[in-house]
Amino acid sequence: MHFYGFIYSSVKKQIWLFRLYGYICKKFKGMFWTLELASYLEEAPWPATKDELIDYSIRSGAPLEVVENLQELDDEGEVYESIEDIWPDYPSQEDFMFNEDEY
Repeated sequence: MHFYGFIYSSVKKQIWLFRLYGYICKKFKGMFWTLELASYLEEAPWPATKDELIDYSIRSGAPLEVVENLQELDDEGEVYESIEDIWPDYPSQEDFMFNEDEY
């Protein structure tokens, strides 16, 4: 009998975690950028509109996540000058603390 109680408890925890995951996905749905994803836009034809960036990412073979992130941008006809306009936390060269004089 104790064994069945353990299984029931384990299943109950899994259902709770699944519901929590669903809530988090709905609540925090939005763009998620990584350096790898942003690197697919480095050679994009800046300045560009949302539609131009989506077209570029599809033609250049960027992952689906890049296209989905771009589709979530507000479409007010805004022209983006660089990746920093899309992802304000995009790291710059200074963020890496690389001293070129040492090499």
